[in-house]
Amino acid sequence: WYTRLLHKQRTQEENLMSGTLESLSGLGEDGSSVGSDSEVNGMSVRRIDKYGFLGGNQYSETGEKEVRVEVARQREVKWLDMFCNWDKWIKHRFQKVKLRCRKGIPSSLRAKAWQLLSNSQELLDANPGKFEELEREPGEAKWLDIIEKDLHRQFPFHEMFAARGGHGQQDLFRILKAYTIYRPDEGYCQAQAPVAAVLLMHMPAEQAFWCLVQICEKYLPGYYSAGLEAIQLDGEIFFSLLRRTCPMAYRHLKKFKIDPILYMTEWFMCIFSRTLPWASVLRVWDMFFCEGVKIVFRVGLVLLKQILGSVDKLRELQGMYETMERLRNISPDAIREEILVQEIIILPVTESLIERECNVQVRKWRESRGELTHQPARRLHGTRAIFDYKRRAASISSGGSFSFLGSSIPAPGPLRASSKTLTQKIELKVCRNSSGAIEYVNMKSNYST
Repeated sequence: WYTRLLHKQRTQEENLMSGTLESLSGLGEDGSSVGSDSEVNGMSVRRIDKYGFLGGNQYSETGEKEVRVEVARQREVKWLDMFCNWDKWIKHRFQKVKLRCRKGIPSSLRAKAWQLLSNSQELLDANPGKFEELEREPGEAKWLDIIEKDLHRQFPFHEMFAARGGHGQQDLFRILKAYTIYRPDEGYCQAQAPVAAVLLMHMPAEQAFWCLVQICEKYLPGYYSAGLEAIQLDGEIFFSLLRRTCPMAYRHLKKFKIDPILYMTEWFMCIFSRTLPWASVLRVWDMFFCEGVKIVFRVGLVLLKQILGSVDKLRELQGMYETMERLRNISPDAIREEILVQEIIILPVTESLIERECNVQVRKWRESRGELTHQPARRLHGTRAIFDYKRRAASISSGGSFSFLGSSIPAPGPLRASSKTLTQKIELKVCRNSSGAIEYVNMKSNYST
């Protein structure tokens, strides 16, 4: 039944995408002139929204909550100050960083913020020319064929990806191909495409590639590997957390034998980029890069609470089919940006709770299915965990000892009289337009001991 449902939805999507591309056929090679036209080939076309969408479910009439210009400038200045002293902010004032991410990162600085939060900026600096080297490799034919077929399915209503063979699709191909060469043991997973596409909407291909690497290796390790064990395990963790946070939704899904894997796979693997209105997607990603996978769990739990958390809502869902239809077509009323963000923030699901439940589910998995091929312990919970991991590695490589979160951690081997400290120097170049708004931030960072 579920296979038929997926096939039906895929057919509908293909028809919708085909119609979109046909409507763009007279607009030039990159389709960029849509938005100023009210009619194309006899078909009415809405103006491009502030995020670049031409239509579809994620088209926004108004967009993010409007902020006064002076407030927006103040936020930009605060973020630029954090960029210049990033390691100090993460080490000493992380709670303030987290609060600012929860408020929403300024659109003009979101790309650099995501790169710093994920530590992909350091990967980029440490691997000059690596992305171009990966591009020059021929790649494995089976992956290239699948990637090529997937390109037109990624945000077909977005101006960057609407035109077949356009710059957006070309860059997306470059990133996904490079990853299959960078991690040949993992290859390509179709859920990586929308994640890479979201990154490309905000940053150049090389930066997007290293950001994707961090998501795949630090935030969601194992999600895109063959067998999908990691997402299945997180499905069991998610269902157990649902029993704690919303028993009514848990009992309803249990009653109709709706396994988590049937509805949360796309949510988690695509980080809700294909599920939520775009303003909400960006707010979720801001928090996700800062706080890690707990945000993904919280968003899923909040959605189920909104959809299945009351008797009135459950009266309309008398079976498996109706419930699945509702989960796959979530009403915008259930996911208004400010309400959603507030519910995510207050939901009492912490990293430690997720890890405790993970240990329980791993034990059950081993008892019923045998050993896991991936290691759940590889997951790092957001910026602070990545930063601490980096400092541990720096301490071990220096051979000394240093203070780590208030305690002294000796490095393996003989102690030395002094230890080395890794210092980061960041140079910023900020370009503004005629109205004073930030259009581009160029950042270089150098490391020394």
